[in-house]
Amino acid sequence: MTALSCPRSGVSAQQVNVSRRVQPNVRRFKATLRDGSRLFRMSSVYGRRHASWHDSSFAREMVAVMTVGAPGSEVLLETSRLLLRPWRVDEAVVQRELWTERDPRVPPHRRIDADGHPTVAELEDSIRTNKVWSTGLLAVERKASRDVIGYCGLVDSGRGSVGEPELAFELLRRVWRQGYATEASLAVLEWARSSGYERLWATVWDWNTASRRVLAKVGFTETDRKEVDAVHGATLFTTRRL
Repeated sequence: MTALSCPRSGVSAQQVNVSRRVQPNVRRFKATLRDGSRLFRMSSVYGRRHASWHDSSFAREMVAVMTVGAPGSEVLLETSRLLLRPWRVDEAVVQRELWTERDPRVPPHRRIDADGHPTVAELEDSIRTNKVWSTGLLAVERKASRDVIGYCGLVDSGRGSVGEPELAFELLRRVWRQGYATEASLAVLEWARSSGYERLWATVWDWNTASRRVLAKVGFTETDRKEVDAVHGATLFTTRRL
């Protein structure tokens, strides 16, 4: 579910600092996988009046996030220019902007609907209640300007093998072509590696050449697997060994 972005970067994995708060206990991690990955279920950002959204393909796609590091620990990743950390409620406006900017070729359930949902208030509630925004899809903050420009992290979409989550990222259009998606993705790869993962997946629309370039830069290889949608295009599956 890699989203639109268009960065250029020469950042290496050696420049990524993984906070001690998420240094892994690999033995505990592997035991967790044997018992079935520790998952956090997403609830609808719409609330009870919008149960249909909760049953949408997007909700199913994002139904779970795999914990990395000690259960319940706060995640903080740092690169030369970025901090990746839990979302704050007042940053829901950034998530709303991401929704409004999505390419019209993106399926409708991933774009603002005719009634204006999700609203900022609904996204605020999602940040308050869904662990995905603190342990999986992290806010990407620029250290110099202290502004949040999107998200990057790991999700268990159920489309890869057991114990192999998916890299996902999406950045605001105004910061494209500055290397941020590559830099943030490298931080997440180092986070995953230090936490005991051996392989990651990433999916991307065939028409999303910008994100395909990012994935290639950080070492993902496109496989023969794809899911074809007659309206929206083909979803390509890529993978990377850690």
